[in-house]
Amino acid sequence: MERVVGTVVRGLRCPIINEGDHIDDIVVDTVLHAAETEGLTIHDRDIVSVTESIVARAQGNYATVDHIAEDIKNKFGDDTIGLIFPILSRNRFAICLRGIAKGAKKIVLMLSYPSDEVGNHLVSIDQLDEKGVNPWTDVLTEKQFRDYFGYNKHAFTGVDYIDYYKSLIEAEGVECEVIFSNNPKTILEYTTSVLTCDIHTRFRTKRILKANGGKKVYSLDNILSAPIDGSGYNEQYGLLGTNKSTEDKVKLFPRDSQVVVDRIQQKLKEKTGKNVEVMIYGDGAFKDPVGKIWELADPVVSPAYTAGLDGVPNEIKLKYLADNNFADLRGEELQEAVAKFIGEKESDLVGAMEAQGTTPRKLTDLIGSLSDLTSGSGDKGTPIVFIQGYFDNYTK
Repeated sequence: MERVVGTVVRGLRCPIINEGDHIDDIVVDTVLHAAETEGLTIHDRDIVSVTESIVARAQGNYATVDHIAEDIKNKFGDDTIGLIFPILSRNRFAICLRGIAKGAKKIVLMLSYPSDEVGNHLVSIDQLDEKGVNPWTDVLTEKQFRDYFGYNKHAFTGVDYIDYYKSLIEAEGVECEVIFSNNPKTILEYTTSVLTCDIHTRFRTKRILKANGGKKVYSLDNILSAPIDGSGYNEQYGLLGTNKSTEDKVKLFPRDSQVVVDRIQQKLKEKTGKNVEVMIYGDGAFKDPVGKIWELADPVVSPAYTAGLDGVPNEIKLKYLADNNFADLRGEELQEAVAKFIGEKESDLVGAMEAQGTTPRKLTDLIGSLSDLTSGSGDKGTPIVFIQGYFDNYTK
C-alpha cells in the first residue's frame, strides 16, 4: 500500500538526568523502550536528537560565579573592563555577568541598540525614528538614552535590562558606567581591556578591537575554556551556550559531544542492526514574529552529529514542477512525471529553477530547529526526539 505519511517527529520522555549518569545508555534505552511501547519499527536513517542540556548535566559541566570571577581576574587583573554586546537574558547571561563583575574593579557596559544580537529590544525602531536617533552612528550615555526613551520593559520578561544588568554589577561592589553603541571601537575610548560578549559576530568584533588599539581582548568563548579550580569548562565555546542552573551556578555547553553521538549510534546499531543518525542540539535557528527574537543564543545549533547528517537538503519544489514543467498533466500522469523527475534529479541542484524556494540550510540547523520546537524549553519532559521519514521524498 502507498504510504500517506511522511516525516514523523516524536518527543520521548526519559528519566531526569543527573551528574554521573551514562547518557548514551539512557538515550538508547529510551528509544528502544519507546519503540516497543508504541509499536514502532526503527529504520536506517531514522534520527535521534538529544538536547545539549541533558548531555552537559550528565557530564557535570557546571561552573560557579566564583570560577568565572577567578578566570576574569586571571585575564584582566585590575583593569577597567569594557563589557560589550551582551545579550539581554536572565537565563543566558545574568549569572555570567555576576561572575564577571565579581572579578572586576570597574566595568563600562556597552549595550547594542535598539536590540541585542538575538533580537531582544531595548527600544523600538519606531522610537528611534521618532527621536531622530541613528543607532549606527550615535553613541549615547545612560542619561541620554533615558532622556530620549525613558524606561522600557522587555515585552516577554517585563525586565528593564539596563537597570537589571547595572544592579547586578553594582551588587558586587563594582563601579558601572553604561553606554550605548553598535560600533566596537567606541569602547576603546574608555579602556583597551575588553570582553566582547556577542555570539555569532565575536570574531569580527575581536578583529576590529585588536586592529584599533585593543590590548587585552577576549570573548566569552575564552572564559572557562579550561577548568578553574575543578570547574566545568568547554575548550571550544567557554561560557557561550551557558544556561542558569542556580542563583550562583551555570551549566555550560557539553564537552566531547562527538564521542557521545558516535557512541549512541554504535549502541543502537548493536541493538537494532540499523544505522540511526544521532545529533546533539541546542537552540533552534528561527525568529519569533511577535517579539522579533532570533532564538539562536547558543554558538551553534548542533555541537556534534553523526556523518549522515552532514550537508544540506537537495530538494525540488513540487509546486514548481506542477505549475511549470508538467502544467499540462493531471492526476496519476502528473504524479508519475513528478516522481520520475525526482528520481532522476541531479546530485547538486544549486541554481536550478526547480529548486528555488527550498532554502538549502544545513541539515543539522533544520533538524535541530525541528527538535527544539518539539521538545520545547519547559515542562514537556521530552529532551530526546525521535524523527522518522525525514530523508524520504515523494517517490518513497
